[in-house]
Amino acid sequence: MILPYSTIAQTSRNISLGSSLTARNDDNSSWASPSGEFAFGFQQTGKDGFLLAIWFNKIPERTIVWSANGNNLVPQGSQVELTSDGQFMLNDATGKRIWYAESAGTGVAYAAMLDTGNFVLANQNSSTLWQSFDQPTDTILPTQTLNQNSNLYARYTATNYSRGRFLFALQSDGNLVLYTTNFPQDSANFAYWSAKTTDIGFQVIFNQSGLIYLASRNGSVLNTISPNAVSIQDFYQRAALEYDGVLRHYVYPKSTSSSAGRWPMAWSTSSFIPPNICLSIVEGVGGGACGFNSLCRLGDEGPICECPYIWLQLY
Repeated sequence: MILPYSTIAQTSRNISLGSSLTARNDDNSSWASPSGEFAFGFQQTGKDGFLLAIWFNKIPERTIVWSANGNNLVPQGSQVELTSDGQFMLNDATGKRIWYAESAGTGVAYAAMLDTGNFVLANQNSSTLWQSFDQPTDTILPTQTLNQNSNLYARYTATNYSRGRFLFALQSDGNLVLYTTNFPQDSANFAYWSAKTTDIGFQVIFNQSGLIYLASRNGSVLNTISPNAVSIQDFYQRAALEYDGVLRHYVYPKSTSSSAGRWPMAWSTSSFIPPNICLSIVEGVGGGACGFNSLCRLGDEGPICECPYIWLQLY
């Protein structure tokens, strides 16, 4: 029950050894899942940089859910390759290695972009040897789990995918915690939300009913992170630790003709934690939810950072 998604159990378009993608400004620099709902490849961010990423492929926003090189964008002409000996790596246009899939290689027979949003390297028996679900960045998806010692790191801004100021961690002691970080370092600083599950928390599960919860080792629910069950047949879904420090469960209708028709054709927030981040982060080191020399107030879409009145008077 706790580990239900460890093997490839769906039809996939296998990516054979020796295959590669090159970063360029067209639609031929990605591999799509069988349904076309997800794609793996290069997305351009800004003028000069490309991100090796996974994204929702059937919506105009092409929302990114995983990335390999958020801290180190690569230029046009860079290449990701599944080598003949099963290594999976990203090289820039000069051939310098930027990223690789650790522990991949031995026995890898093919890669696949799955309809779950998981990119996998597998052996001849279709057993997973490496998967993006085990290396999350800021997002988890339905059927994905987070085990102890797993983290989500918020990106720096809405369009900058380098690591930012916030961390969502299922610790080795079982406690599930949201932290500020000692930015620009990744280490945890101030805990602004906690499930209080030390010694009993085992796994965060985003199940096929659209529920997100923390489970104990025997499968019992300890903390419901997102209590709103939303059909994955009718909605695209993701839970992301956003750059403002809020963990949000988002839904997006797959069509206007289904039961999801009353929802706008856009990402809508189903639930979020903490309830008010402006009140949750009050530490001196790091300057609160908005950083130094800023005030935080909660708006309809999340925290709003403003200059203190005294600073406005000075300018």
